Amino acid sequence: MRRLMLTTGEPAGIGPEIAVQAARWFVRQQADGALPADLELVLVGDPDLLSQRGGGLRLADLPGVAVLPVPLRTPAVAGQLAVANGPYVLETLDRAIEAVERGQACAIVTAPVHKGVINDAGVPFSGHTEYLQEKAGVAKVVMMLAGGGLRVALATTHLPLRQVADAITQDLLVQVLGILHDDLRRKFGLAEPRIAVCGLNPHAGEGGHLGTEEQTIIEPALAQARARGWHVHGPLPADTLFVPHFVQRFDAVLAMYHDQGLPVLKHASFGGGVNITLGLPYVRTSVDHGTALDLAGQGKADTGSLQEAIVQAHLMTRG
Repeated sequence: MRRLMLTTGEPAGIGPEIAVQAARWFVRQQADGALPADLELVLVGDPDLLSQRGGGLRLADLPGVAVLPVPLRTPAVAGQLAVANGPYVLETLDRAIEAVERGQACAIVTAPVHKGVINDAGVPFSGHTEYLQEKAGVAKVVMMLAGGGLRVALATTHLPLRQVADAITQDLLVQVLGILHDDLRRKFGLAEPRIAVCGLNPHAGEGGHLGTEEQTIIEPALAQARARGWHVHGPLPADTLFVPHFVQRFDAVLAMYHDQGLPVLKHASFGGGVNITLGLPYVRTSVDHGTALDLAGQGKADTGSLQEAIVQAHLMTRG
């Protein structure tokens, strides 16, 4: 039995209800043969909350679905953040991490969390990706989103734009490219992945007239990568790289910063994109959206991204 741990996210947001809706969908997919019978989905969260957001549904009655109970710290009200539940959210993550580390599960799928309320609870938290990296004790992880026929990885993630150029170094790029290359091979089955690399500046620096980072940092890093036998191409201007007939030549794109690559991908796939953390000792996928507090408890939230995250976790762990 392969087991996927689904953390149900911020209790005031849409996480609990889309998790329950995804559980219903999961059962239908197994019944139709679209997902294998040896796959189990385990929702990590407060059982009463999940039942409430699921219209009274008993998840225990769904074949192939289970609940790992984690109690809320205080009752959750849809759309209203409660600082007391910040530690609850982290406990759901910790319980899922324990399961994969002990070999009791093969992947973690995460519903959205609210960074602010966790920080307000006194726990420094910049996001799922960084939290999982720290817990796994790995030196570096890479955020990659997939959807709309694209895979876009990021050299830097949640940084103010003013800090991006200083953060990009040759060592960082070689490290990120190594993780991206290795996981495209190991977790996606691509024997010789082709990676396109964006420049940092407009027009990839225009030969040094619009910035020199391409010449002094990015090109030397790509030379090191090619010397290791990796198929990397660039640095390429982002505004022309993402033209459909060109980008389809590559298996993945490495963007230099968050808003260079992700707007394109989300335009192509929003509601069906998947956030994937590369470099972890296990598979982790997630939704491509936030907690949507304004939609919570209304039954209007789209489960498409969460469904795709479940499918992606299945595909990446089936061996």
